[in-house]
Amino acid sequence: MNKVRVCLIGAGRVAKVHGSNLKDHIPSAKIVAVVDEREDLAKKLARDLNVSNIFKSHQEAILWNKFDVAVVTTPTFTHRKIVVDLAGAGKHIFCEKPIALSLEEADSMIEECQRHNVKLQIGFMRRFDPEFILAKKRLNEGVIGEPLLIKSTGRGPGLPPEWALDMKKSGGMLAEVGSHDFDSLMWFAESRLEWVEATAANYRCSELKEKYPFFYDTAVVLGSFENGKIGIIDISCPVRYGYDARMEILGSEGMMVVGDVKMHDFNYCVKDKGIVNLQYSSWRQRFKEAYVEEMRYFIKSVIDNIPPLVSGEDGKRSLAAVIASNLSIKKGRRIKVTY
Repeated sequence: MNKVRVCLIGAGRVAKVHGSNLKDHIPSAKIVAVVDEREDLAKKLARDLNVSNIFKSHQEAILWNKFDVAVVTTPTFTHRKIVVDLAGAGKHIFCEKPIALSLEEADSMIEECQRHNVKLQIGFMRRFDPEFILAKKRLNEGVIGEPLLIKSTGRGPGLPPEWALDMKKSGGMLAEVGSHDFDSLMWFAESRLEWVEATAANYRCSELKEKYPFFYDTAVVLGSFENGKIGIIDISCPVRYGYDARMEILGSEGMMVVGDVKMHDFNYCVKDKGIVNLQYSSWRQRFKEAYVEEMRYFIKSVIDNIPPLVSGEDGKRSLAAVIASNLSIKKGRRIKVTY
């Protein structure tokens, strides 16, 4: 295989990131088509990426059939149908998180990919971030002793697209924002969450209460792992001050902090404002390198026929914790996570 031919399914903001990274940083891949039901968006992204083939549906692209892999960045409620159809056509798949809306959907996606022997990688880019990778390595080396308590913070400056505000279409902010936090928590703990207890509220978006009564913009999850460790997640969106993704691990011999709301080590000092640090303004900026590396690994997994680093099972594991947490919010009590 000289170059892996890539079809982008979805032409929104995440597709733009993946498309630019494939075009500018991954010479072993070539984008050959863009798919989106919104033809104007598909045409614009295709023009920006110098791609000539545009389709309104993934079925049209499958009938065309001149691609090897698909990068799926469409809304969560569309993932199952698209992934199952692509797998049936023998296409390798990179699917953005969350994997699906239900465990049944996730199972059907995973099983179909296994049946047709195609790769399925889920878009948890934190696994490819240099700081997170180094922290995980040092944690495994025992620099802070045995990890006891793992906390993950995920906050975004603005709301996601409107469909994500509907719990029936997205799984709520714990799915759309917090999926990364659940995955990071279990990755660092090397264990699945067993129990969760969650609480949530809508503090900043009162105008959404009538149309989306179950929407929450802030949530906290307290969890216990199957290996006995404790986990905490706090998410909020929109926070407006910037993009904020951090972790803190308390160990038996010390503690570790991963990430910072402050962008690098740059700051300046002026009389009226004092010392000023620049913060990350978006996920694109904070995880710029990680987005490149996760796509590079996916293409490499296809070329070298190696397993994806983040599997469909990893996506399902995070989804299970999200579903249990949302149920905990609804019931007001601790819930056992069902996988």
